Amino acid sequence: MNGLAEKSSRLRLAREGYENLRQQVLRRDGWRCQSCGALSNLEVHHRQLRSQCGDNSEQNLLTLCTACHAMVHRGTA
Repeated sequence: MNGLAEKSSRLRLAREGYENLRQQVLRRDGWRCQSCGALSNLEVHHRQLRSQCGDNSEQNLLTLCTACHAMVHRGTA
């Protein structure tokens, strides 16, 4: 080996499986943005991005409103 860790393949959930997980995260977070408390325009964010080998576990997901989600991805939150 060359000393680099081998990148593991990331599994993608089927649409129905992801939607069930998304609903579970929204319920867990009380249907509120975990940053500002908003109750509308909610999205589920990966704390560790999938592009950085983050998984679809409930522990890696967080409810954010559209505005806070955008700020997180811009690096301003």
